[in-house]
Amino acid sequence: MRGVCFEMAPGETLGLVGESGSGKSATALALLRLLPPSATASGSVRLAPNADAAGGADDLLQLPEEAMRRHRGASLAMIFQEPMTALNPVMTVGQQIGEALLAHAPGRSFFARGEITRRQLRKRVLEAMREVALTDPERRIDDYPHQFSGGQRQRIMIAMALINKPRLLIADEPTTALDVTVQAQILDLLRGLKREHHLSMLFISHDLAVVAQIADRIAVMRRGEIVEQGEARQVLTRPRHEYTRQLLASAPTMTTARDRPLAAMIRAASSQRVS
Repeated sequence: MRGVCFEMAPGETLGLVGESGSGKSATALALLRLLPPSATASGSVRLAPNADAAGGADDLLQLPEEAMRRHRGASLAMIFQEPMTALNPVMTVGQQIGEALLAHAPGRSFFARGEITRRQLRKRVLEAMREVALTDPERRIDDYPHQFSGGQRQRIMIAMALINKPRLLIADEPTTALDVTVQAQILDLLRGLKREHHLSMLFISHDLAVVAQIADRIAVMRRGEIVEQGEARQVLTRPRHEYTRQLLASAPTMTTARDRPLAAMIRAASSQRVS
């Protein structure tokens, strides 16, 4: 990645789009500092403090690892693309959601210790499962990931991400592996949770139709650079960069002529950048 730069306001959803390999997921991992140290040569990731906190914005790239660990999950959290590989197959979903709650609280473990008991932990986990509309959570809390459908597993991932009430949610292709009906349900869920918790959300996708449904602003990424960003309507209807126009032309719509092949991405597209 080179010169990636964007800002997000409280409660805003930024859609990060681009073809596979453009650097979208790497950007998300860099924000969470989950890339090797050598992968981030320079720059900063600044997270503004809570409204009631003193001091300026933290540069996440400069924090000690223990301080950064406290931010992960508590200040910013991530939903990964494929929940079946992200979830532990030999732990119940209740254990995994509970572990997400306690992992960012030093001195605690999954078992009763200190400020939280088993009963309190189970209550919090059930509340998180209800919040993401998982049916019959009292019965299913002790089930394993393979006993859930793809859409239900994604809801479990969302519950794990939001149980610590982060301010920034990073959603990396959260609907890619789901059918259209379940996609719509997950998007509705994310919109509702975003409003309820006043979340900022970085929504990563290669699907412009999905991003159009949820994003306030869109940033278009190509070969590790953001080539265009702006209000969602402007980017989708009046794109200023040739690469953005190619992305839009390559996606079928209800009016696309069925007797013509879809436009192909042209690798020699202009390298002009538009902010």
